[in-house]
Amino acid sequence: MGFFRNQFANVVEWEEFRDDMIFWKWSNREIKKGSKLIIRSGQDAIFINNGKIEGIFKDEGEFNIESDIVPFLSTLKGFKFGFNSGMRVEVLFVNTKEFTVKWGTQNPVLIPTPQLPGGMPIRANGTFNFKVNDYVTLIDKIAGIKPSYLVEDVKLRITSVLDQLLMKWISWEGKDMFNLQANAADIARGIREDLDMQVMDDGLTITGFQVMSFNYPKEIQDMITKTASHEMIGNLSKYQQISLTDGIASGKVQGGGAAADMASMMMGMNLANEMLKNMNQKQSQSQNQNQNQAGNPSSKPAAGNHGESAAPSAAGKGLEPAAPSAQSAPPAPSAAPSAPSAPPVPSTSPAPSAPEGGKRPNFCPNCGTKNEGANFCPNCGQKLA
Repeated sequence: MGFFRNQFANVVEWEEFRDDMIFWKWSNREIKKGSKLIIRSGQDAIFINNGKIEGIFKDEGEFNIESDIVPFLSTLKGFKFGFNSGMRVEVLFVNTKEFTVKWGTQNPVLIPTPQLPGGMPIRANGTFNFKVNDYVTLIDKIAGIKPSYLVEDVKLRITSVLDQLLMKWISWEGKDMFNLQANAADIARGIREDLDMQVMDDGLTITGFQVMSFNYPKEIQDMITKTASHEMIGNLSKYQQISLTDGIASGKVQGGGAAADMASMMMGMNLANEMLKNMNQKQSQSQNQNQNQAGNPSSKPAAGNHGESAAPSAAGKGLEPAAPSAQSAPPAPSAAPSAPSAPPVPSTSPAPSAPEGGKRPNFCPNCGTKNEGANFCPNCGQKLA
């Protein structure tokens, strides 16, 4: 039976294929006459004789080893299968796809910072990508002594040096220690280059490295959140005012306690400040308007001319005579008290000039508008002092 068993042709294929397996070595070293090689998608088959590569086959499909493979081998291309003997070689199947692996720091990484002398503890996580790119190095360093190689083996190799690389590149590229995510791309680029140098000796290459997030201790994260909220509002004083106002509106601040009294006092002060601000703005606008009218030379002669020409007319109609001009006589003592009882004169009729002596009347003698201490009437521009 042993004689006939040796004559059975075998099939050389990846029998234990797994997505997380980087390579797998075919265990039966003797290939019989009539054997077949099966290569599936995403696989390469490497024939090895005495530790040296005889041939690499990348096309997927089913091949007759004697007719399709042996002629393309290096030193075994003239091999002849005998009736009782086969070809003793190793066949290494390599997974050619790009692997994606999640990573995370095992312990907090202490990053030197002026704010914390002992270093800021930071955790980070993300993903990295790698693939096989050098079969010769892979066989020399790993496949020569291992029957298979898993993604987990590469992950252990990466994470063993990742903490040091994070510390290096965060210190180098981390411009704001409390906002490292803003520089995550630069930090990841530097780490990828260093990791690529680490795994190059195993025949691998790092094709990508990503930092998904940086995690601070809860106390530091709360401080960052509070600082950001204060900056959004503007300043701490305004933040306290808004917080107290919101508390009263929601009913959280009630009764006669100190918080309620403080909130009421602050609201009253704010209201008084707003009222005073509005009054100052109105008074400033009124003074600016009076100064603009005083600076207009065309308004003074017009008022004086109207006053001189309208005096006889007013007397003829039985109205009280207007106050004499500044050139004729000083004003009568009863002119100021009689002004409130005088009916308003239409804007078309002229009025006399303002009394002399610097005393400002309470009402404009021209249009009857109440005067608040201004030198000129805010309505018609009549000079009052």
